[in-house]
Amino acid sequence: MIPQRIRRGGHHWRRMSIMVKLNRIYTRSGDDGTTGLVFGGRVRKDDPRVEAYGTVDEANAAMGVAVTHCCQSGDAEDRFGGLLKSIQHDLFDLGADLATPIEGPEAPGTKLRIVPPQTERLEHAIDEFNEHLAPLNSFVLPGGGNLAASLHVARTVTRRAERNAVTLLMHEPTKTNPEAIKYLNRLSDLLFVMSRAANDNGAGDVLWKPGANR
Repeated sequence: MIPQRIRRGGHHWRRMSIMVKLNRIYTRSGDDGTTGLVFGGRVRKDDPRVEAYGTVDEANAAMGVAVTHCCQSGDAEDRFGGLLKSIQHDLFDLGADLATPIEGPEAPGTKLRIVPPQTERLEHAIDEFNEHLAPLNSFVLPGGGNLAASLHVARTVTRRAERNAVTLLMHEPTKTNPEAIKYLNRLSDLLFVMSRAANDNGAGDVLWKPGANR
């Protein structure tokens, strides 16, 4: 582990970054249906904690597809690409957070946790994108352009990650960081407004027509 100093909101936070070294892709240690957590201990692969951080990994993969669509357009790369790439780093932080049960009091920054400034950054981005969107008079169907559709996929996977994280919080309330759930909630909202922004600020949205096929 490598200690690093970072500065957030006028306060110094001491953060322990995780050194990753992969020598072998398969170890056979999980053949019994268990997996190891970040700071030791093993749980079943269908444990709520594994479900939560595993779904965060899925959301990150879906986000990667959206990033590739951004790269196909210089304008989209400028508007969305940088933010999405930075969120991918947050999602790895979030996965590490969920994979590390809280064991008693922690000094700030001694474990890699999602912190309020990360959630607040998403809220600011939501406000900025939402300011330019056309008003809605119906629900939006996932679709429109390729980028918008991929953002909708990322949004729905993020919602599932949020539900799984809530389940984990209910099972282990003292061992789970509640800020992780707040972050996922805001992220799904952000991906929704970004999908509309990618559809010409809502002009290209595909709207639901109730009973259209009755």
